Amino acid sequence: MSIAGSASLRVSSPCSIRPGEAVRASLHGGDAARDTLLVVRWFPPDGREYLWQVSF
Repeated sequence: MSIAGSASLRVSSPCSIRPGEAVRASLHGGDAARDTLLVVRWFPPDGREYLWQVSF
């Protein structure tokens, strides 16, 4: 996960996540609704890259 903007991100995540598992993340500070973007990226076994972009 990566974040851009004035907020900060706290993540407790392992190096790899198996199907059905979850990752807990919390966003702190700043005005996330105005200027923060979260990007989650992952790689399935076939080697492709997936990106999930979240605007607050």
